[in-house]
Amino acid sequence: MSILKFNPRNTVLLFIILVVAALRLLTDFATGFGPLAAFTPIGAMALFGGAYFNGYLKPFAFPLFTLFISDLILSFTILSSYRTGLLYQGWYWTYTAFALMALAGKLIVKHATIKHISFGIITVVLIHWLVSDIGGCLHEKNFSSMLAVYGQRLITAIPFELRFLGGTILYSAMMFGTFEWMQKKYPQLAIQGA
Repeated sequence: MSILKFNPRNTVLLFIILVVAALRLLTDFATGFGPLAAFTPIGAMALFGGAYFNGYLKPFAFPLFTLFISDLILSFTILSSYRTGLLYQGWYWTYTAFALMALAGKLIVKHATIKHISFGIITVVLIHWLVSDIGGCLHEKNFSSMLAVYGQRLITAIPFELRFLGGTILYSAMMFGTFEWMQKKYPQLAIQGA
């Protein structure tokens, strides 16, 4: 019988994601955060989780679960007017995009260098931009009208995606920077655990 070992690396990684998710909630609930409230950390959460968690389940499960909890809180509080059922309409497209963002983190950010993280950020923003609005176009009767509606949605989403890019850059710098610093200060965090 195997005994589960405490893995400080996973605990710290999950803690960082939870702190950023809490910041997401705080900035959504409070207006005193100024420009920070315009930026969302979800792209950075997916990229970070995908980059650092080992295995095939944890890189997706931990960030997705954290997103779900924060979405659930927002859905039953300040965003309740957008709720249909448990979450908002089209949530599955957002979660599909989020899982793909975590996959991008796993595949692209093999080493936490500025080059890898920058490429990961660009990929995450493109995934979010291209995937999250697909659901709103599927009700169209034919393929050409679906493409026209999808193209219009992509153009309309550009201002939001620019804020999404800013948030992904800001929170990625915070998350990756914090964990890289912690790995230098506490070498046991650098050991890849199960």
